[in-house]
This record gives sequence, C-alpha cells and structure tokens, in this order.
Amino acid sequence: MSKVWVLGHGQLGAMLQHAAMPLNVDVEPVDIDAQQLPELQPEDVVTAEREQWPVTPVTERLATHPNFINLEVFSRLADRLTQKQLIDDLELKTSPWQLVSEDLSVADVYSTYGDRALMKRRTGGYDGKGQYWLKQADNTQIPDDWRNESIVEQAINFDEEVALVGARDRDGNKFFYPLTLTLQVDGVLTASVAPLDRLKQLQPQAEMMLGKLLDTLDYVGVMAMECFRLGDELMINELAPRVHNTAHWTQAGASMSQFEAHVRAVAGIPLAQPQVKVLNVMINLLGTELDPRWWAIPGAEPYWYGKEVRPGRKVGHITFTHSGDETLIEGLISLRAQLPTQYEQIIDWAIKNCEMH
Repeated sequence: MSKVWVLGHGQLGAMLQHAAMPLNVDVEPVDIDAQQLPELQPEDVVTAEREQWPVTPVTERLATHPNFINLEVFSRLADRLTQKQLIDDLELKTSPWQLVSEDLSVADVYSTYGDRALMKRRTGGYDGKGQYWLKQADNTQIPDDWRNESIVEQAINFDEEVALVGARDRDGNKFFYPLTLTLQVDGVLTASVAPLDRLKQLQPQAEMMLGKLLDTLDYVGVMAMECFRLGDELMINELAPRVHNTAHWTQAGASMSQFEAHVRAVAGIPLAQPQVKVLNVMINLLGTELDPRWWAIPGAEPYWYGKEVRPGRKVGHITFTHSGDETLIEGLISLRAQLPTQYEQIIDWAIKNCEMH
C-alpha cells in the first residue's frame, strides 16, 4: 500500500492518520515549516488538510510530487473569486457578488445589494476572520487595502445554515452524508445535528449541487459544501476541498467517517455508502480547558486535539449518538453544566433540534 502524505499537521491531519490505521494505510501529516524534507517515493500519494499554504521547502517538495491529488483544485477554491466564478459557471445558486475593484464605490455596493453587504477576503479568511460588513446606516466605507483583495456579497436573510459533505473516488463514484444542520456563532461552527427528517426533502437538491462540483473538478476525496436554506431552496455559501468540521459527527455516527472516506478515496481503496446511526450531535470546544468529567458523561465521545488553549481556538469536540433512549438529551444537559456559560444557548439549540427530529 502506498504512503499518503498530508500537507499540514493540525487536528484534521491527525484525524486522517487515526482513521487510516484500520485500513492498513500509512498516513503521515507534515509540518509545512519542518526542517527535514519528507522523503517521498514515486508511488506515494499527497493530499492536504488545508486549502492554502505558503511556499516553504516542505510545501514545494510535496506540491511537485506527481501524485498530489487535487493539486489544481486547492488554489481554485481557496480564492473566493475563482470559487464564486466556478459556482456561477455551473449555474448553481449563490449570493449575488462581485470583486471589490479599484473603481467600485460604496454607493454602488448599497445601490446593488441593499443597505448591508459583506466583504470577504479572497484568501485566508476562516471562522469569521477576513470579513468586513458594509452598513449604510453606519456610513461604512471600503478600506483601501481590501480593493482587489476581496469580494462583496449581498447579505442573505436565510432560515438556517446546513452543510453537505460528499466523497468521490478516482472512477467517479460518489456518496454523500445526510445534510447537517449547523450553528455558527460569529462565523465559527459551534454545533451540528444530523440527520434530521425535516431536511430529507432537500437532500437530492444538495447532492445534485455538490455532485456537479465534484464531477466538474474531477475531484478525488471528501469535499464540504456549506449552504444557506431559504425555504425549500439551498444557496451555496462556501466550499472546502477537504475533510470538514461540519462532518466530525461521522466519527461516532457513521459506519465510515469522513476521514476514512477521504483516505480510501485518495489511496484507491473502494468506497461504500456509509450507514448512519440515527441522530448525532457534535459540540465544538472553543478555547475551553480540558475537563476529565466529559469522559464520565454517558454517551459522550470527546475528542481532544492536544493543542494549546487560546480564546476562540478549536481545541476539541464532543459527539453524542442517539441510541434509542433519552441518553443523548441527558448527556447534553450534563455537558451544559460542565462548560462555560456561553455554551448554554448552544446546547439548548442542539436539544431543541433533537426534540424536533
């Protein structure tokens, strides 16, 4: 079996490595700033846990390997300008947008998109970073250093946010996980619930959209598509060509996690439609100190990333899988008492959506 190198050594790389063990696949996450260059063999495969990376000796070594899967896709989707252009070219629905050019006036923005519009940096922004609201009521202006480096989008009054994660192999075979309901706070994913019966009617629409993208890009591996739900229609917000936080619940709640699916696809191991274990809830741990009591909560499956705790930083997640009784709700109530007060509303949101399942 060939070795799979992962450009990047954050928690996603670690989870890919963990998922590869039962497959007997050697996955090696690589620090992009490492002093020692990786010794790649001709039959090895390279993937990435991030869309964008700086030029370093390590990234140059990995990016010049002929078996870097999806190499051209990363730069295309990492730039919001070319990502939006692709979505438009495929006639998929997304929020109206344009490049923030040198001659674009803020009056033009308000005339075109209304009294609120969101600017996003073309590259580098994530978890709510790299965003800037233009608000006519506040007489907000376009910063000079955002021109040609950002796009501007119409503000969307959506009903809720959902995400679809799918996988495609080298032969073009695809499968999709159920649509996942997500809760974003200040642009950061804080919780997810899947699958929900009320979202099933939107599944074919979502699969058509993501499937079209996967096939057009001849993509191999896992991709995430974050969407706004407006009634019975979905609108693409952003794409991520990698394993994604919105499907972390699949580690506990599916017969094959998104991480195993990605390894299978890039390593050439056959895919199979995963079986989903009823209802799943994931709570992200953001800037929260490790608490050993989490492991004593019935039904809780904590995953700690081993990272330095800093305000707002993703340091772990906890998944609950419904087992046909009240354990999931009881577990969430117990967890609520063991987390900082800002989690009360997050867990109440999860409980409400579980009860509506």
